[in-house]
Amino acid sequence: MSFSIALAGKGGTGKTTVSGMLIKYLVKKGKTPILAVDADSNANLNEVLGFVVTDTLGDIREEMKKGNVPRGMTKDIFISMKMEQAVAESDGYDLIVMGRPEGSGCYCAANTLLTGFLEKLSKNYSYIVMDNEAGMEHISRLTTNNVDVLLIVSDTSRRSIESGIKIHELAKNLNIGIKKSYMIINQIKEPVADIVLNRLKEAGLELAGSIPEDKMIYEFDLNGQPTVEMPEDSNSVKAAFTIFDKIID
Repeated sequence: MSFSIALAGKGGTGKTTVSGMLIKYLVKKGKTPILAVDADSNANLNEVLGFVVTDTLGDIREEMKKGNVPRGMTKDIFISMKMEQAVAESDGYDLIVMGRPEGSGCYCAANTLLTGFLEKLSKNYSYIVMDNEAGMEHISRLTTNNVDVLLIVSDTSRRSIESGIKIHELAKNLNIGIKKSYMIINQIKEPVADIVLNRLKEAGLELAGSIPEDKMIYEFDLNGQPTVEMPEDSNSVKAAFTIFDKIID
C-alpha cells in the first residue's frame, strides 16, 4: 500500500517548495516510485519540479462534461486514456495536476470516474506526495486511501500559524484517516518563540521542525530554475531533510 503525505498551508508559506524538497528527499533515499499530485487550484508544483504540464484532470472533467468522448469509446476507456496522457514522468517520480473545472454545473459523474482511476493509479507507487491548497477538499476528493502524514506548512506570522491550526482542526473532521499531523515553520530568521510552541501544544499539533529563510530559493525562482535542483548542502534543504528523517520511515 502507498504511503501518502499531504501538504497544506496558507498561501505564500512555501508549501510547494517544501513539497519539492520532500520529493527530492524521497528520491535520494530510494523510496520510489513516487506519485506527485498537485491538488492546488493555483498549480505550480510542476515549476518547482521542472515540468511543462499540458493536461490536467480539470481539463479531462471539462471534456467529459461537454460530451467530447469519441464515438465508440466508453467514458471509462476515455478517462483511462486521458489520465495516462496527463501523467508527466521523471526519474523516480511522476506528476499529475488536478487543475480545476472552468465551467458551471455538476461534475459528479466525471469526479467519480477520476477518483476511481486515481485509486487504481496510486497502487503503482510506494509514496504519494499531495500539494494542496488551504482547504482540504482536494484530499477527500482524491482517494479513499488513508493519509499517513499531513504536513502543515506555516511561516512565522501569527495569522499563518493560526491558519495552520485551523487546517489541522478541519482535517480531523474529514473522513480521510489522517494518522499523524505535523507543522513545519518555514522561512524562519530566529528560533521559534515560546508563545508559538505553547499555542501548538494547546492545539495538539506537533512541530516537526523549522526551515530557515534561504536566499538561494529566491534566486532559483527568479532565474526560472526548478528549486528541486537546489544543492543538498543549502541551508533550507539540509533543514528540510532533517525534518523528513524524523517523520518518514
